[in-house]
Amino acid sequence: MDVKPVVSLSYELLFQLVNTGILFIVLRAILFKPVLNIIDAREKAIQEDIATGERAKNEGLTLKSQYEQKLKVAKDEGQEIIKQATLRAEQKSQEIIATAKEEASNIKDRASKDISQEREKVMNELKNDISGIAILAASKVIEKDIDQSKHEDMINKFIEEVGEAQ
Repeated sequence: MDVKPVVSLSYELLFQLVNTGILFIVLRAILFKPVLNIIDAREKAIQEDIATGERAKNEGLTLKSQYEQKLKVAKDEGQEIIKQATLRAEQKSQEIIATAKEEASNIKDRASKDISQEREKVMNELKNDISGIAILAASKVIEKDIDQSKHEDMINKFIEEVGEAQ
């Protein structure tokens, strides 16, 4: 029995090695390089997308902080506007109250003057009526016609003296 070796050195082995080398070179040129280039390009695109995402995230955080700062400033301005409006309203209220008090005082003063004038008018009318009644009574008593102007002077003098005494 002859045992043949598993691998023998022959021209077929050499031919297969050359074919495998040529196939490797051809596949490398045709298949491996383009596939590796595609993989490299894909990896670069992914890295760029990650970098773009990071930049967008950072910009978003910056914009968020700016927005929050502007919101805070707007809120502070709103509170200041409300505070100023409240102060103006209080001042206006105090002005209205002061004006109303002044008007009430003026009305009270005018009413006092009107009352004084009416009192004077009534007193004068009362003096005239009393003098007329007194002259009428005196003329009835004396039964003769008395000089009315002299009696009016006497009665007015009498009324003034009585008014001063009171």
